[in-house]
Amino acid sequence: MLEDGLSYPIRGDWVGRIIIGGVLGFLSVLLLPAFIIVGYLVRVLERTIGGEEVPPEFNEWGDLLMKGVMGTIITIAYTVIPVVVYGVVVAVVSGTGGAIGGDAGALIGVVGVLLALAFIPVLFLIYYAVPAALSAYAARGEIGAAFDPDLLKPTLLSTEYLVAVLMPIVVAVITWIVTAVLLVTVVGILLLPFVQFYGQVAVFRMFGSAFATVNDRIEVGSTGGQAGGVGGDDPAY
Repeated sequence: MLEDGLSYPIRGDWVGRIIIGGVLGFLSVLLLPAFIIVGYLVRVLERTIGGEEVPPEFNEWGDLLMKGVMGTIITIAYTVIPVVVYGVVVAVVSGTGGAIGGDAGALIGVVGVLLALAFIPVLFLIYYAVPAALSAYAARGEIGAAFDPDLLKPTLLSTEYLVAVLMPIVVAVITWIVTAVLLVTVVGILLLPFVQFYGQVAVFRMFGSAFATVNDRIEVGSTGGQAGGVGGDDPAY
């Protein structure tokens, strides 16, 4: 899986794609290019789940933008909302303990501290769930698919998906090493967005591959209404 993911971004006519992705990375502070990058990564998931072996091109920019906005909404729903709710619960429990006082208040305060310490596992669960949700959206072309338990459960409980989630850590380490080397020179600094884009595409390839392996008979949807079986003879693209 790691070898496939790392080789994926440079398949086909890859130079133009990497250049466009890197330039969009430079301009991502303007927000619109950031949405387009997210949309491209969702398209990588679509193509991978649909059985394609070569990365998609940067075309149909309106479609990329729409997919990017939908992907961002899904990510926010899975990250910001749970974090805010969790923070409110911890604050309420801790505040209640302080208001009550005494042994009961101290006990509630301890519970609040334990809840605060559990925040790291919660963040890992969020990190674990988001790629599956984005893959489900990419597969069906419907935002509701990202929240469909019947579609997500087989993926989240599979060994293939667990490995796919852990592999990006290896990619991140490689990216950090390359980044450290590039930071030595001005030219190297200018190359950072291109390296980051390469790493993102590789990681999303792995997510899509794991999702496709688990859901080998899922119908792959697109905004154009195309569909086909994953791994079948008639891919969606």
